Amino acid sequence: MLRKLLILSVFAGASASIPVVYQSNPEMFEHLLKSAVTAKPAADAEPQVNLASVPDKPLAPLPTGRKVVVSADGRGHFSSTFKLNGRQIDGMIDTGATLVAINSSTARRIGLSLNASDFNREVNTANGTIKAAVAMIDRLQIGSITVNDVQAMVLDDKALQTNLIGMSFLSRLGKYQVENGTLLLVQ
Repeated sequence: MLRKLLILSVFAGASASIPVVYQSNPEMFEHLLKSAVTAKPAADAEPQVNLASVPDKPLAPLPTGRKVVVSADGRGHFSSTFKLNGRQIDGMIDTGATLVAINSSTARRIGLSLNASDFNREVNTANGTIKAAVAMIDRLQIGSITVNDVQAMVLDDKALQTNLIGMSFLSRLGKYQVENGTLLLVQ
């Protein structure tokens, strides 16, 4: 019984490692598939098995870090639930926003205490020029991705109804890309 369990665990471990190996070197698998499909050994020659291919130049590594996929909503926006300083908030990812932008209510919920005198920056929005405060979010999370010390702008609740996750967060990721109605975030 112990022998069967050991064999089963070795098989399960090997099976689980195949996606990791594929992600780190997909060319090896493509080469193996091509050689298996197209190889026609000569009648008198020994068949050759090529288990690895070595590229002429080093390839850029594929991201192996944490990944999150956000699906577009009915309007095509990428909205999701985030954690700012450990508090759950809803927000929309906005590649056109230079900084993360949160409203005053959200700032209070995540522990940012701001005075009226902190609102000393002018920000141009779609609704005109308004006053805003610069703040620092200690930790911004979405799924398994965490970024510390993210710069943000705090705007009045009337000026900003939806929290925006902008480039001060996105630019700190390894990669982000939109494809087929989903946004891939990779750290």
